[in-house]
Amino acid sequence: MDSKSIRKAFLDFFESKQHKIVPSAPLVVKNDPTLMFINSGMAPFKDIFLGVSPIKYSRVADTQKCLRVSGKHNDLEEVGIDTYHHTMFEMLGNWSFGDYFKTEAIEWAWELLTDVYKLPKDRLYVTVFEGDTKDNLAPDNDAKEIWRKFIAEDRILYGNKKDNFWEMGDQGPCGPCSEIHIDLRTEEERAIKDGKELVNNDHPQVVEIWNNVFMEFNRKADGSLEKLPAKHVDTGMGFERLCMALQGKRSNYDTDVFQPMIQFIAGQCGIPYGKEEKTDIAMRVMADHIRAIAFTITDGQLPSNTGAGYVIRRILRRAVRYAYTFLNLKEPFLYKLVALLVDQFDGVFSELKEQKSFVEKVVKEEESSFLRTLASGIQRFERYIADHKEIEGEFAFELYDTYGFPIDLTQLLARENKLIVDMDGFNKCLAQQKERSRAATAIDTGDWILVGEDTETEFLGYDRLESEVQVVKYRKIKAKGKEQYQLVLNKTPFYAEGGGQVGDTGVLENANEIIHITDTKKENNLIVHFVDHLPDDPSKVFVAQVDSDKRRDTANNHSATHLLHAALKQVLGDHVNQKGSLVNNEYLRFDFSHFAKVTDEEIAAIERIVNEKIRENIKLIEQRKVPYQQAIDSGVTALFGEKYGDFVRVITFDPTYSNELCGGIHVPATGQIGSFKVVAESAVAAGVRRIEAITATKAEELYNQQQAIVNEVKTLLKNPKDVVKGLESVLEENNRLRKELEQMIIQKASMLKDDLVKQVELVNGVNFIAVKVDIPSAEAIKNLSFEMREKLTDLFLVIGAEIDGKPSISVIISDNLVQDKKMNASQIVRELGKEIQGGGGGQPFYATAGGKDVSGLQRALDKARQFIQ
Repeated sequence: MDSKSIRKAFLDFFESKQHKIVPSAPLVVKNDPTLMFINSGMAPFKDIFLGVSPIKYSRVADTQKCLRVSGKHNDLEEVGIDTYHHTMFEMLGNWSFGDYFKTEAIEWAWELLTDVYKLPKDRLYVTVFEGDTKDNLAPDNDAKEIWRKFIAEDRILYGNKKDNFWEMGDQGPCGPCSEIHIDLRTEEERAIKDGKELVNNDHPQVVEIWNNVFMEFNRKADGSLEKLPAKHVDTGMGFERLCMALQGKRSNYDTDVFQPMIQFIAGQCGIPYGKEEKTDIAMRVMADHIRAIAFTITDGQLPSNTGAGYVIRRILRRAVRYAYTFLNLKEPFLYKLVALLVDQFDGVFSELKEQKSFVEKVVKEEESSFLRTLASGIQRFERYIADHKEIEGEFAFELYDTYGFPIDLTQLLARENKLIVDMDGFNKCLAQQKERSRAATAIDTGDWILVGEDTETEFLGYDRLESEVQVVKYRKIKAKGKEQYQLVLNKTPFYAEGGGQVGDTGVLENANEIIHITDTKKENNLIVHFVDHLPDDPSKVFVAQVDSDKRRDTANNHSATHLLHAALKQVLGDHVNQKGSLVNNEYLRFDFSHFAKVTDEEIAAIERIVNEKIRENIKLIEQRKVPYQQAIDSGVTALFGEKYGDFVRVITFDPTYSNELCGGIHVPATGQIGSFKVVAESAVAAGVRRIEAITATKAEELYNQQQAIVNEVKTLLKNPKDVVKGLESVLEENNRLRKELEQMIIQKASMLKDDLVKQVELVNGVNFIAVKVDIPSAEAIKNLSFEMREKLTDLFLVIGAEIDGKPSISVIISDNLVQDKKMNASQIVRELGKEIQGGGGGQPFYATAGGKDVSGLQRALDKARQFIQ
C-alpha cells in the first residue's frame, strides 16, 4: 500500500466505527503556556480531557501534524542519524470521550492491523502496565485479559511506569497504556533472538507502532492521583512507522513518505542515496526537516531568534549545515523541496498548497542568510585556530550559540586541523544556558481550589464592561520568583488575550475590598484572571469592572488593524495576508506578507484610505455564532494557522471593504477611532513586513509634538518663509565650516612631522615614537601616521589622542619590521586598548583602538615600549 492509501484506510476504518473525522489542528500552539507546538495527537483535545471544553463528538479520529524538537520530547539530534526519529510526523489517532473504553479500543486496533492492513500476527507484540506501588496502582490485568482473546500470552508483556503509564505532563489527565510493537527483522535475525527481548529496547527493527492510552486519572500538583469523572481513550499510531511496516522497509526513510524528496536531493547534488552513510544522513535530515519548516511557517510561525521561531530557525540551520558540509550545496536548496511537499499532502493538509509561494520565499531567504552566517563562522574559526592549539569550550559554544554551528561541525573542523575540542567546557556552557532558560520559563502551578460549581465561564465582554460575578476556582502560581493567583469566574466582562489583542485589566470590588486584575489570558479554553492577592473571602459576590479607558483605546487600535489590512490589499495587492499583530491601548503593530519595502507614497495612500473610512463613520456589523463553512463561503478573511471552531464571529466594516473572522473587541463605528497615523515600517522576516501605527489621542499628540517642533525650528531660523530652504542653507554653511576646520586640523597635524622626528628613540634597531598629540581628528592622525611612515624607516609609531572626549590610539609599523621582527599592529593595539578600557584592530602595519578611560592614554604609551625591548 502506498502512504496515501494507508492513511485513508485508517480514517475509513474508524469512520465505519461511527467516529467523526476531524482535521489536523495547526502545529503552532496558542493559549497554552505549556506547549510551543502540538507534540502529540492528544494535545488538540487537551481541554476536553481537562473538562474545560464541551464534548462535541464522543468518538473522533484524525491524522495530526506533530512536532517534537523541544522540551521533554526532544529527539532533534537523532533525526536523520537513525531510521525512525523525525521532527514533524503524523499521528493517526482514534478517541473516545466518555464513550467506549479498553475492550473496543483493543479489539479495533487488532482488527485494523491484522484484517485491514494484513500485518503478520506472529510479528506483533503488545505491552500492558505492570502496576506501580508508589502510586498504589495495580497491574492492568483487564487489558491483558482482553488481549488474550487475540494474541498468545507469551506475546503480552508487562511494561513499567516509564513505558506503559502515559502522562500529559507533571499534572493533568493520565492513565495506563497498551502499546503494540512489530518485529521487522529478517527471518535469520528472528531465529537468533526472540523479538520480545527487544521490545522497548531501542532496536531500530523492533518498534512501537501504536499506543492505546486509557485515561482514567488526574495527576495533581502534589503528585497524587484522583479518578477522572469519565474514562477516555487516547490512541496514537506513528504514520511513518506504519508505512515502514506495511511497505516492508527497514527504515521510515525508505518509504514513499520520504523517498521522492531524497531521490530529488540525490539527483540535484549528483550523489546516489545509499552510497555513503554521511551523505545518506544529510539527505535524510533535509527530507525530514523541510516538513517541519514548511508546515510551521504555513501555520503562522516564522523563523526568529526567540521562542518557537528560534526552534524553527535551528531546524532549518541544521538542514542547511548538513547540505553545506556533506552534499556540497553552497547555494539555497531546501526551498526547492516545498513543491514536492505540496504534491504529497494535497488533499491531506492543503493549507501548504495555498501558501506555497510564500513558504518558498521565506525558506530561501533564511537559507541565504544562514549560508552567509556559516561562512562568517568558518572564517572566525580559521582566525581562532591561528592563535590556539585547542578549541576552548567557550569558543565552541560561541560558534554554536551565535553562528548556529552544531558541536559536531566544530569537531569536524577541529579534526581537519588536528585539534581537539574541550567538550567538558562546551557542555558546561550549554548546561548553564539551559538552566538560565529553565529558570526564565519555570512556572510552579498549584492545583485548582474549587469555590463554587465548576462551570464554563460566560463571556460578557462584547456587550458589557461591568457585571456581578463569583469566583468559581483559583490557584497559586509562581514564575520568576513572583507569586500570583489565577481566578476563574462564573461570568466575566474581561477579554482574555487573543488574536493579537492584549488582555483586559481592571478590578473586582465589593463593599469590603478591591482586587486589582493585572491581566487576563486564555488557557485551555479557561478565561484566567491574574491578581496579586486573593480576596479575603473568595465565595463572596463581586462586581467585575474593566478599565474602560484602556479598553476604548485598545478597541480603537484593533478596529484600525482591520481597516489597515483591507487598505494594504488595495494598495499593495491581494497577496497581502496577516502574519501577526499586537493590539494594545498605546499602538497597533501589524505584520503582513509582502516582499518589498512599503514606499512613502504607498504608506501615504494607505493612510489616506484608512482615514477616509474613519471619517465615513462606518457602523460595525457583528455576527456571532456563524457556521464556519458558511462564513468562509461568504468570502471573509481568515488567518492561516488559526484554529477555528464550528461557529465563528464575523466583524464587518462595510461589506465591500472589510470582512474578517475575529474574536476581539471593536469600536461601534469607525468614527470613534478619530485618526490613523503610520509611525514605522520595517522588515520582520523574509517576505514579511511590519507596520506600526497610532490612533485617536496618540495620533493627536504626535501631530501636536511635530507642530511644536516645526514652530521651534522656525524660531531658531528667525521665521523664514520657507523652513526647508532655511534648513538647507544652515546645513550647507555647517558643512563648509566643518570642511574648513578639518583642513586646518590636517595642516596642523602635518606641521607636527618635524617635531615628531626629533622625538625618535633608537631601541634595538627600531625608530620608536610614543606620543600624545592634540589633534581631535582620526582622519588627520591617520594621514600623519602614514606621512611619518614615508619619512622614516624601521618605524614603530604610537599616537594617543582625545577625540570627542574619548581616548584613541593609533599604531603604525614599517613593512620590514612586520616581516622581519613579526611585529603586528593589530595585536599590539588590542593590548594597548586594555589600558583605556577599550579595544580595536586593523592590519599588521596599521591599527587603531578606542576606549572609555582617557586617563589610561599615558599608561598605554608607556606600555608600547615593551613590544621592542
